[in-house]
Amino acid sequence: MCSLCRVTRYGALKFCIPIHKLSKRPTAATYQASVEGFIQHLGLTSEQANQLLMSGVQLAKEAVQDFKGDGVHPGRREPLVAGSVGPYGAFLHDGSEYSGSYEERMSKEELKAWHRPQVRCLVSAGVDLLAMETIPSLKEAEALVELLREFPSSRAWLSFSCKDTQCISNGRRFSEAVQLAGRWKQLVAVGVNCCDPVLVEPLLESAGPHRSPDLSWVVYPNRGEEWVQGAGWKTSESKVCLADLSPKWRRQGAAWIGGCCRVSPADIAAVRQQLHGST
Repeated sequence: MCSLCRVTRYGALKFCIPIHKLSKRPTAATYQASVEGFIQHLGLTSEQANQLLMSGVQLAKEAVQDFKGDGVHPGRREPLVAGSVGPYGAFLHDGSEYSGSYEERMSKEELKAWHRPQVRCLVSAGVDLLAMETIPSLKEAEALVELLREFPSSRAWLSFSCKDTQCISNGRRFSEAVQLAGRWKQLVAVGVNCCDPVLVEPLLESAGPHRSPDLSWVVYPNRGEEWVQGAGWKTSESKVCLADLSPKWRRQGAAWIGGCCRVSPADIAAVRQQLHGST
């Protein structure tokens, strides 16, 4: 989940600032938000849960208007609002978005049924595109892209959580995931997020021959720390600088570059400065 600023426990808004031709993408922080979760944990009605989920998009749109009206960025392209669609594991709050362990007990149709209310709310609220992110398995990825066909005017990127230089979190090859993405015309990008930054370059290299020319890479790793269930983020002994690595990702064809968990606004500013000055 690319979260640089979160203002509520349930994720009403976050700012993801990936770099695409030096533009910004505010993202509705609906990664861990779901209609079922709001009903179950907040005691809301279905209609109230839908409205709360949609409010994240409205907040992001208000941020765009503030950005446009501050007078500091004349001539800059208008930011787009991306609606975050996190994996089922994020709803479980057990860290399984980094393993995909739940896929064995759920069918593809069950995954589609669970994701449908969130996607419907985000599309109805008017997001410019959907950010299907931190997806740990091919089954869930396929469920999401099939679900996307129910919203034919919508576009999305598809981003996977990865465990090493070759594989997504459930152990399948990242190259397989990229091949899957290439079959769906509503996708604008495929890539990785919330993984160690040092994994990004070899992951893109491993799947490069399988990427459709119609798709860009999207990459937004975390700071190289490990999520430990019950303890939170385990601080890495060695610090990795995203700004130093980002030119390599761009040379590999990444058009959308940003940061995920534990990445700060200062980190993103450094990435932007690095890319702005690179060729």
